[in-house]
Amino acid sequence: MSDSPLEELEHREHVEHAARAAETGDPLISQVTFTIAVLAVVAAIAASLETTESDRALSRKNDAVLAQDQATDQWGLANSKSLRKKVYEIAADQGGARAAAYAKSASREAADERSAQTQAQALQVQVKQDLEQSEGLEVRHGRLTVASTLLHMAIAIATLAIILGRRWPWYTALGLSGLGLVVAGWAYL
Repeated sequence: MSDSPLEELEHREHVEHAARAAETGDPLISQVTFTIAVLAVVAAIAASLETTESDRALSRKNDAVLAQDQATDQWGLANSKSLRKKVYEIAADQGGARAAAYAKSASREAADERSAQTQAQALQVQVKQDLEQSEGLEVRHGRLTVASTLLHMAIAIATLAIILGRRWPWYTALGLSGLGLVVAGWAYL
């Protein structure tokens, strides 16, 4: 569930080192080992959510591009209908046996033009909504990236507590992990 095989391998290495260190029976090492295991799971979840939000943002942006293409097509159709309407109006104004038929065709082209314009405007609204949603998802992705980074840093610093046999790296790791969880929660506000 991580972004790369190297990241997954890093998580496993931290857990394996912590597990070996836990066998010593030192309560600090047991506490840090448990912390590292929990942080590895939370970091994996954060990384997975980060990827999901990135994918969703990209999908919304693609939807916006597609809707914009469709709107452009509808505007082109409206312009075509407008041109055809004008040709029929000119022909109807010339009079003659087909003047009524030309006027009817001009009316039909005008209705088609209005319909195409209405569809194009609706698609423009959809484009705006998709882009706004994409931007929101990109913000969420960015926050989850920060949260995931903080959690990864916490894992590395917690490992220092085992290596150094000191509590301060563990406390620092707990603080960073708390901050990472706050940032992850903020991503969904």
